[in-house]
Amino acid sequence: MEPVCIDSIILKLHDVNAVKFGNYKLKSGMMTPIYIDLRVLVSHPSLMNQVNTCLTSHPSLMNQVSSLLYQHTQDQSLKFDSVCGVPYTALPLATIICSTHLLPMLLRRKEAKDYGTKQMVEGLIHPGDTCLIIEDTVTTGSSVLETAEILYKEGLKVTDAMVLMDREQGGVAMLASQGIKLHPIISMFKLLDVLQANKRITQQTAQSVRDFILDNNTFRPEGENGHPSPLAKKTCKEQDQLLSYGARANLSDIHPLGSKLLRIMEDKKSNLCLSADVTSCAELLELADSLGPKICLLKTHVDILQDFTPAFCKALKDLADKHNFLIFEDRKFADIGNTVKHQYEGGVFQISSWSHLVNAHAVPGPGVVQGLRAVGKPLGHACLLIAQMSSEGSLATGEYTQSVLKMAEEHPDFVLGFICGSKISKKPQFIHMTPGVQMQTGGDSLGQQYTNPEEVIFTKGSDVIIVGRGILGASDRAAAAESYRKAGWEAYGKRLGQ
Repeated sequence: MEPVCIDSIILKLHDVNAVKFGNYKLKSGMMTPIYIDLRVLVSHPSLMNQVNTCLTSHPSLMNQVSSLLYQHTQDQSLKFDSVCGVPYTALPLATIICSTHLLPMLLRRKEAKDYGTKQMVEGLIHPGDTCLIIEDTVTTGSSVLETAEILYKEGLKVTDAMVLMDREQGGVAMLASQGIKLHPIISMFKLLDVLQANKRITQQTAQSVRDFILDNNTFRPEGENGHPSPLAKKTCKEQDQLLSYGARANLSDIHPLGSKLLRIMEDKKSNLCLSADVTSCAELLELADSLGPKICLLKTHVDILQDFTPAFCKALKDLADKHNFLIFEDRKFADIGNTVKHQYEGGVFQISSWSHLVNAHAVPGPGVVQGLRAVGKPLGHACLLIAQMSSEGSLATGEYTQSVLKMAEEHPDFVLGFICGSKISKKPQFIHMTPGVQMQTGGDSLGQQYTNPEEVIFTKGSDVIIVGRGILGASDRAAAAESYRKAGWEAYGKRLGQ
């Protein structure tokens, strides 16, 4: 793409009043002396159906902008399976790109419908596919991230986003910290240079806007003297991925067991949960003893043990104390409150007497949490809600996931987090745990879908990787556990920008 093409588009944007100077309020609440209003492009759709290229003699402005965005994806050799525009301004841009180049498009809603499919994302979704996000203007990057998080919940990957205008106020750095590379077409300083060179604005106006941009960076991990700046504090509050496990452990509103787990993770440099799906008590105890130093959690399925005895529970608790890990019984409670209460505290397994954590489906409604809470809260135990599952065709998506999130927020004194495919809550007191993790992605014959540690922790923002067959099926289980521990921890370090 020739530079003159970008210069020409900047001048045309100014011609149609898409670049405004004055005093404007941004979505973030920040007041700014310059405002980029690309919504006006929809009023200039002349020759909308012609070939999309900046070199045509009479291209529509909308088509020129769309062409710039698409051409840049080719210049950068980006690989993606579908395209999603951030609502609302980027939707027509994404539509032109997809219709012109025959690409699948996904439509993200700002709010779910209360009728029909009630989906937040419309279109043909293939979990595991990579979706490219299109945006018109980026300041903080929050709108791109919001769209990415909704796509994550549908099982999609987001690694890149295209934006026409980067205001150069921290959006690129913030999105990079979340594993998304932003590709801007026009920078704010470039726009100012072109407008000034063509005598559209004065040198004084250009300099005042430059000074504003430099003084109002929205992403500063650290301020003066190593302390977070006020803007950084806001970012950290909204995006818990910028907080370390140790920092989150100190939050006043976190569940005590959640705080303990985060401290274990920090102390052991491990976000690895071993899914010990074996049928022998002796084998399970051997795994707990040999791999205990490498894990923060041990996940059990006590009802598949063929030789269960009460003595096993005491032995497992002793090993948890010895190696400093928590026990998570993957019971998946899914009944009315009174029934799950008895299942949790009674029966043969007496789960509440030895397991720190249990989990539950939200299908029965809040009664399932209330029943478990009546038993577990006095013991200092906690619950995870199943918001998403790693099996192909799972119904735990969309509106269901949002209902699970709401249920957790209503019971923070007992629910400390989620079983999920990606981060679903911005509240840093909630811990996200993702099953179905293997070094090599793919699936098995029964619908299990696998994701690698870096994608889970760095890209999707989860906190804990749950690994079963990747370790249990290895010839050297200790070496395999160490490789997963190391991979998970390195992805966490990358997420923090270390």
